[in-house]
Order: sequence, then C-alpha cells, then structure tokens
Amino acid sequence: MMQTIIPKPSIAFSNLIRADFTTQWRNRRSVLMSLLVPLVILVSWKGIIAQVGGAFALSMSLTIGLTSIGIMGYAISIARDRDKGVFQRLRVTPLPSYFIMLSRLCVQLLMILLLTACVFIVGYKYDHIALSASGYALTFLTALLGGALYLGLGQMIVGLVKNAETVNSTSRLVYIALIMLGIFGELGMFGKQLKTMVVWSPFGTVKTILASGMQLSTWNNETSMALLVTFGYAILFSFLGIKWFRWDSAV
Repeated sequence: MMQTIIPKPSIAFSNLIRADFTTQWRNRRSVLMSLLVPLVILVSWKGIIAQVGGAFALSMSLTIGLTSIGIMGYAISIARDRDKGVFQRLRVTPLPSYFIMLSRLCVQLLMILLLTACVFIVGYKYDHIALSASGYALTFLTALLGGALYLGLGQMIVGLVKNAETVNSTSRLVYIALIMLGIFGELGMFGKQLKTMVVWSPFGTVKTILASGMQLSTWNNETSMALLVTFGYAILFSFLGIKWFRWDSAV
C-alpha cells in the first residue's frame, strides 16, 4: 500500500511563492505599467519641482504607484484567479489557506520595494532630488505601510465584489477617483474644505507620511496623526477584506 508523502510546510510555501513570482513575471506588462505611470508623472513634474519641492513630487508619485499596485494589480489578479478556480484547486492541497494569501502578499511587497527604488533612482538621475540616508530608509518603511493600506483596500474590494469583471471595473473607478481627488484636491483646486478631506483620506495620509519620511525636519504632530490614521485604515480594510473574502466566485 502506497504511503502519501506530505511535504514540509516550508518546502510547500517556497514552491508556492516561486510559482507566484513566475506568474508575476509572465504578467510583466502589467508590472511595467504599475511602475511606468508614477515614473512618467515624476518626470513630467521636473519643471515645477523648484516650486513644490522634491519631497512633494516623490511622495505624490510614490502614492500613485502604491495605489496602482494595491487596487489595479493585487485586487484584479486575485479576482481573476478566483474566477478561474485557482484558489479552489490550491485549497485541496495540504497547504494552510493563509499560506496562499501570504505568498501573494510577499510578491506585492517586493513590488512596493521595487517601485520605491525606481522612484528614488529616477528622481535622483532625472530630477536631481537627493535625500539623506535616513530619509531613504524611512521612506521604504512608510512605503510598506502605505502599500499595506492599499493592499487591504484591494482585498476589501475583492471581498465585497464577487464577479471578476465587476472587480475590474470597480477597481478602475476607485483608482481614478483616488488619483484625481488626491492630486487636484491636494493642490487646493476643489476648495479648502475638500482639501482637508483629501488630506485625511487614504491617499492623503499615505502621501503625508511619505513626504515627511523623506524630510525628517518636517515631521510634526499632524504627520504622527497621519501615521496612526494610515495604520488604522490598513487594519480596517484588511479586516473587512478578510471577513468578506470568498475563495470562489459563486454568489
């Protein structure tokens, strides 16, 4: 009688994360677009950096990129794989369910680090924006927190909406709304009251902690509050996303 051999959890997880990285590489056009949009915006602002400041340009570009990764990248890929039954097939394996999502999150966290590094490199080479060593280090940390917020928001969208096509259209709508309100609201084009709302929105709090992380001298009580609010958003979105999430798209 043949004995079933169950692989060690560490080996199974390494195989799973290798497969997720391979899938991400095969979808490199989507990865390229997630990196290209914030970099194009950063390059296009070269003429006004003297007025708005290097930290503003870098933090705005990074926030747009994080929004793209969490909402356009993560949410849509999860919805697509769920619709294809990928998660259902994975769940019949000995792997714990949380390993499946943890592997996906590891891939996205690497994307966040890659995006941050690319923004720094383009900002330095093209726009001549240089930060201190502590500024670079702290920005990587705040980018991870901001990325966690948007990954949680993406998870909430996938949990709330079951159909993959609807997730696609909803994600695009939320993405455009956040970007448009974030950019123009931050510049005060929609009035003072809406600007205050934008500052404390997910877009605004992430942008605030990124900008202050780049220039520690500007870190104040408002930044500390934005850090707490960002953390609160991340916890709330993740909690709701996990609570509402279903492994198959059946209603």
